[in-house]
Order: sequence, then structure tokens, then C-alpha cells
Amino acid sequence: MSVARVTEVIASSKKSFDDAIETGVERAAKTLKNVTGAWVQDQKVTVSDGKIDEYRVVLKVTFVLED
Repeated sequence: MSVARVTEVIASSKKSFDDAIETGVERAAKTLKNVTGAWVQDQKVTVSDGKIDEYRVVLKVTFVLED
């Protein structure tokens, strides 16, 4: 039997939501062992002069704890 934990990660990108998600998962995997999945809890953008300046996502990252 395994036990998993979920942690929250906030990531951003100048390109897209997809890029922000990839950045967040890749960064989480550098610190957390056994990352098995992630889901997007929230998305938002920052706007400057009427244009999107930055894409931001809140991710819930799941990883399995070692015995």
C-alpha cells in the first residue's frame, strides 16, 4: 500500500497557460520525488496596457511518499 501527498505550486509564464503548467510540474519534480500527477486548480492572467502580461496557474501536485 502506498501513501500520497498533495502540495500546492504556483507557476507563471509569459507564453501560455500550458507553458506555466509545464514549468510548475518540472520545477516540482526537481524537489519532490515520485511525482505522479498534477491538476490545475486555478488559472489567471495579469494585464498591462490592455494586453496579457503573464499567465499564472495554481497546481495541486501529487507525489507518493517513500517507505
